[in-house]
Amino acid sequence: MERTHGSSGPTFDTPPGRVTIQILGNLRVCRGGAVLGAHHLGGPKPRQILEILLLQLGTPVSKEHLIDLLWGGNPPVEAQPTLESYVCVLRRNLQPGAGKRGPLQTVNGGYVMDKALVDLDLDRFDTLLRLAQHSGAADALPLLSEALGLAVGPLLGSELLPAWAADERSRHAARVTEARIIAAESASALFRPGEAVGWAGQAADGDPLNERAWTALILGLELSGRPADGLAAFDRFRRILDRELGCAPGPDLRHAQVRMLHATADGELSDVLSALLLLHDRLHHAGAPNGTAASPASLASESLREAGLVIDSFLRRALVAV
Repeated sequence: MERTHGSSGPTFDTPPGRVTIQILGNLRVCRGGAVLGAHHLGGPKPRQILEILLLQLGTPVSKEHLIDLLWGGNPPVEAQPTLESYVCVLRRNLQPGAGKRGPLQTVNGGYVMDKALVDLDLDRFDTLLRLAQHSGAADALPLLSEALGLAVGPLLGSELLPAWAADERSRHAARVTEARIIAAESASALFRPGEAVGWAGQAADGDPLNERAWTALILGLELSGRPADGLAAFDRFRRILDRELGCAPGPDLRHAQVRMLHATADGELSDVLSALLLLHDRLHHAGAPNGTAASPASLASESLREAGLVIDSFLRRALVAV
């Protein structure tokens, strides 16, 4: 039975037990049928203590490390007693009536959230991602679908200021991108291009410089019979790379570009496009190792001659037709 006493947050008649905690998005604690939000945990510092311990679920965190994170390396004179008072406040709200016997436990020189008493969405996400990374496409896709269903928002979405929260959020965002890419690649391997495009599009939106995400997107569009859309995506990525890094897409994407140009061109025009792309590619890589221009002899490769012959033949026939 839940009781509310003024603004102090919920209290419970039942003894403490296992809790379910969400930190993907806003902090949310479910225990004994009651729900605690961030404002029920005793203020910003007790809440941050809980979040730091949850990020190290099952691993003790020393008081010194907690003090350093909570006060950004500039702690008050009475930092340790203040920390201990915050932990007491957190315990009263998280596990009322249980003292040190609930999920938040004291260990030598620090504190730990007992993994046996906590179901944490972040821990579940990481477990599912690890399993998917070592599974074939058919097994990986449902694992990743469940994992990404947990990623409803940024990690620690209710924490906006602490540097430690921003760092952890960035690391988790990279894992979410990885999960989306593997989901897209798995969907393509299972000939489910619609899902592949959806997951890859989200990955590319979240990390616009991630070539693997764009490769999964473009190959998914090609697989779904949408070469024009694939070419448009290739051009977007090419422009982003050129603007941000001053480089071009890698060989896998360039080969996909050639295939999609073939698919969208007619007859001899397809051959000419291939020759021009081949010519451009060879000239782009024809520089000497020290960055100086290549000699004319180095450009007279068989590939260049073949490209020239194709273009010359096309132009001769075009002139005759005129």
